[in-house]
Amino acid sequence: MYLEMGSVLITDDCHPILKEGLEKMGWRCDFLPDITPAETLAAIGNYEGLVINSKILVNRPFLEVANKLRFVARLGSGMEIVDRTCAAERGVKVWSSPEGNRNAVAEQALGMLLALANNLIRGDREVKQNIWQREVNRGWEIKGKTLGIIGFGHTGSQFARKLAGMEMEVLAYDKYKPSGFSAPMPWVKEASLEEIRLRSDIISLHLPLTEETRAYVDTLFLQKCKKGLVLINTARGLCVRTEDLVVALESGQLGGACLDVFENEKPFSFTENEKALYKRLHLLENVVLSPHVAGWTHESKRLLAEVLLEKIAKGL
Repeated sequence: MYLEMGSVLITDDCHPILKEGLEKMGWRCDFLPDITPAETLAAIGNYEGLVINSKILVNRPFLEVANKLRFVARLGSGMEIVDRTCAAERGVKVWSSPEGNRNAVAEQALGMLLALANNLIRGDREVKQNIWQREVNRGWEIKGKTLGIIGFGHTGSQFARKLAGMEMEVLAYDKYKPSGFSAPMPWVKEASLEEIRLRSDIISLHLPLTEETRAYVDTLFLQKCKKGLVLINTARGLCVRTEDLVVALESGQLGGACLDVFENEKPFSFTENEKALYKRLHLLENVVLSPHVAGWTHESKRLLAEVLLEKIAKGL
């Protein structure tokens, strides 16, 4: 006989083992992946647990009406949607699950880079139209290049692991880690931000979204980088100022970009200025773009659920 723990609201699609596991622990689960933020706010007072992905903003007004809430569990890593200070004040435990999709993000970052370097997107499109342009699609090799990783947490360190056999020089910077963080990876050299910008042919961002990292990559940042730099962003779209990125790509200051995340990820909400800006981005040949799916694999869907189940079980 399991102890009755209360009710959990699951607001987004997830692997069924999450609901099954919570029910085995004694929780009653309402799986409502189509629930809206407004409907969630209206109902949250009835729940002791909340499982979210990215559509629900758990801010102070939300938490103030969640009188029964004991925990918030995030399917993924981005915690900018949760007011953790307010949650702590109210005794609400908060967990995320970056361990569940860090490998997926790392594989996507490497895949996007290889696709860009070898003109695979354009080549695929042209061959399907019976266009055969070998010289135009001549690529470049990442062997011998210097790649800088900014942010050496779950995804940054996992990306570094993928580069172990790529015969590159890998630099890593993390403002919040003491020296020695790359010790398990002898092919990684810890470096300052200045060195990474000065020497890197490729920079990959692996940063959370905070006030400090908002618009982290802007014109000033890019001007301090090596001309022809390739930028990879599988972290948060708001870490890069899109207007400055597009201008740098058009001018040649940036040699290319691999972007899985964007400042505005809701095309139906674009302003006229945004429509024009993203059209400029989409017309560029030296970019590889994807719709925020770097951590969105079949394997990571299950792993995210497993990680949260373990954290909830231990934390409560």
